[in-house]
Amino acid sequence: MPPQARTGREMSETPSRNVVDTAITRKGYLGHSSESTYSGVISFLRRTYTKDLSGIDLAVTGIPFDCATTNRPGTRFGPRAIREASVEMAFEKPYGWDVDPLKELKIADIGDLGFDHARIEEFPDAATRHIRNVLNEGASVLSLGGDHYVTYPLLKAHAEKFGVLSLLQFDAHSDTWFDDDPNRIDHGTMFYHAVRDGLIDPKSSVQVGIRTTNPDTLGVNILDARSVHVDGPSATASKIKAIVGNRPVYLTFDIDALDPAYAPGTGTPVWGGLTSAQAAIILRDIAGINLIGMDVVEVSPPYDYTGATALAGAHAGTDLICLWAAGRIRRRA
Repeated sequence: MPPQARTGREMSETPSRNVVDTAITRKGYLGHSSESTYSGVISFLRRTYTKDLSGIDLAVTGIPFDCATTNRPGTRFGPRAIREASVEMAFEKPYGWDVDPLKELKIADIGDLGFDHARIEEFPDAATRHIRNVLNEGASVLSLGGDHYVTYPLLKAHAEKFGVLSLLQFDAHSDTWFDDDPNRIDHGTMFYHAVRDGLIDPKSSVQVGIRTTNPDTLGVNILDARSVHVDGPSATASKIKAIVGNRPVYLTFDIDALDPAYAPGTGTPVWGGLTSAQAAIILRDIAGINLIGMDVVEVSPPYDYTGATALAGAHAGTDLICLWAAGRIRRRA
């Protein structure tokens, strides 16, 4: 059977060097991709590109906004770089997980949010509408940033559907610094507004990897980088699960949660951070939480010529999908 006549499942499970551009040629959504990493149309994990959300379980979308950064810009290029790095993981079941979401759930890449870069004040509402539209179609969302401000309008859309959320934040910075202007667009104060606006419950929220000073963290539980190093990632995961319980969780993974040795390509790097191995163990060990939304942010490719930061972002995004899938499949059982 020639490659162009195969079904989506057969195309992705039958190794063939002739199969190419599966992001636009695959029939359906299930299965891995045997396409060469160095060629073809790039989507996240080689998932099908589509704007049609009918029947989709999870949509991956890029939010290429970096106008709120306080230090180095460049995260507008993050979604593209993360997608490119992710093709290395499109061949097989993600390591360390009991689930294989690429074969079990319909995951699509719906492209990027479009917005007018010259009208920054319009961005928050545009981002909220974008995610609201996906959620209204019954799909969950993995968003690829962009600077960390983008999480705020995404949280608004999720809170509209799920109510007050527990925030699980991997980060070097708390991003809850005082800000008395609700109209400011800043990647260091958006969770201050999220708490004040009632989008997240600080008592059931957790920030992991923090290693910068903030005199008032608004009651959010903090498991700083030192505690992860001292207690270990498995113990950290147990603490996270105890805090969030069965509440709806929005998980945001700022790549600067990782030490600059593992992710130098970011806007505001801070030494003493998590290792990639620690982050992977924590994500796998918190399986079972009620994850309803997620993002990976602050990947800034111009500051990392090796591509290691984008690769870390792609791994984080893949593990977030597995974490989401593990909870979804468990609740279906």
